[in-house]
Amino acid sequence: MDLDFIWEDLIKILQSMKAGSDRISQIILSLRNFSRLDEADMKAVDLHTGIESTLLILQTRLRLSDGKSEIQVIKEYGNLPPVICYASEINQVFLSIISNAIDALQSINKTDKNPVIRIQTEFIEKKWVRIKITDNGAGIPANIQSRIFDPFFTTKPVGSGTGLGLSVSYGIVKKHGGKLTCNSRVGDGTELAIEIPISYIRT
Repeated sequence: MDLDFIWEDLIKILQSMKAGSDRISQIILSLRNFSRLDEADMKAVDLHTGIESTLLILQTRLRLSDGKSEIQVIKEYGNLPPVICYASEINQVFLSIISNAIDALQSINKTDKNPVIRIQTEFIEKKWVRIKITDNGAGIPANIQSRIFDPFFTTKPVGSGTGLGLSVSYGIVKKHGGKLTCNSRVGDGTELAIEIPISYIRT
C-alpha cells in the first residue's frame, strides 16, 4: 500500500547520496590540488585553481558565529598566465591570508555593513602577477601594521592565534622572489597584496 511513498522516498535518498558523494569527491580533489603532495618541484600552475581549492576548504568558516550570516566572497579574476612556483607553498599563503580575513570579519556588526572578502588577480608589468585579498573588517591600526609580518606577533586575543601565519607567508612569497604588503585603515578593512614573478629562478 505504501509502495508509491517508499519509491518516492527512495529516489530522494539516492539523490541525496549522489549529491553527498559528489561533494566528498570535490573536497578530496580540492585537498589534493591544495596540498600538491606529488609535486615537490617548481611547476607552472594556475593560481586560480589554488584559490578556489582554498575557498572550498574554508567554506564552513565563511559562516559567521551567529550561524545565519555568511561572508560574501567577491572574485575579480584577471587573465593570469601559468606561474612557476611551489604550488603547495603558495596555496599555504592563500590559506593563511584568507583565514585571517575571515577572523577579522567574525566580529563584524552586520548592522553596520555586510562582511565581504574581495579577491582580485591581475597580470602586471609583463612578468608579474598580483593577488589582492581584501576584507571590510575593523582594519589594523597604523602603529602596528609594520609588525604584522614579525614572527609570533598577532592582533588576535591571547590563545586565538600563533602569530606565525603571516610571518611564514611573508617568507614563502620572498622565497619566490616576490613581496607581500599590507594596506589597512581602521574602520575600512585590510588589503594584503601578493606580487610574484611568473617565472623565478633562485640563485
